[in-house]
Amino acid sequence: MADKMEEMFDGDEEETVENKGSMYKYIRDTWKDPKEGYLKELRIERLKEWRRDENFKRVEHPTRLDRARSLGYKAKQGYVLVRGRVRRGGRRKSRPKGGRGPTRMGFKKLTPRKNLQRITEERAAKRYPNLSVLNSYWVAQDGRYKYYEIIMVDPHHPVIKNDPKINWICEVHQKGRVFRGLTSSGKKSRGLRKKGKGAERSRPSKSKTER
Repeated sequence: MADKMEEMFDGDEEETVENKGSMYKYIRDTWKDPKEGYLKELRIERLKEWRRDENFKRVEHPTRLDRARSLGYKAKQGYVLVRGRVRRGGRRKSRPKGGRGPTRMGFKKLTPRKNLQRITEERAAKRYPNLSVLNSYWVAQDGRYKYYEIIMVDPHHPVIKNDPKINWICEVHQKGRVFRGLTSSGKKSRGLRKKGKGAERSRPSKSKTER
């Protein structure tokens, strides 16, 4: 009888260990495919509401807690979350009326060098000039817009100044960092995710290495 009880206990313990996992892991696995599972209907309802909201609206809690925490967000004073949207697609350019060669006649497939996420961060920084952009992450998209949540920090807040993990953003040379492409999406659009062979024309900048 004792042997059977030990076997039952051992089996339960193994099952508990296998099913054990971090809360952030389950959130991350759910967001790998937001069009499936319980996020499917929730996403539709959210987009209906977000389309009616104003652009760059402050939110109380992050939609993707795992992604926000991995990018530096903390639920403490001095941190601000802003949800913004940007129109999808390339640039809208009217067809030229004057005479020019075929090369200069095009008006389709013209895309900016900056990615849409970086453009959203810059617009949020202009909307809230007293805050600094720390990072941002994707939350949703539809046929017209892409939605991002931007993590912003108040560099003048005493809690931020006294936190050794984030008070680097209070330095003078960190002002306007989003406009210099120093966020994660900014470095990605500048081609700084790669090093070494194959990245010769990305450093120190694309404009410097153009030929």
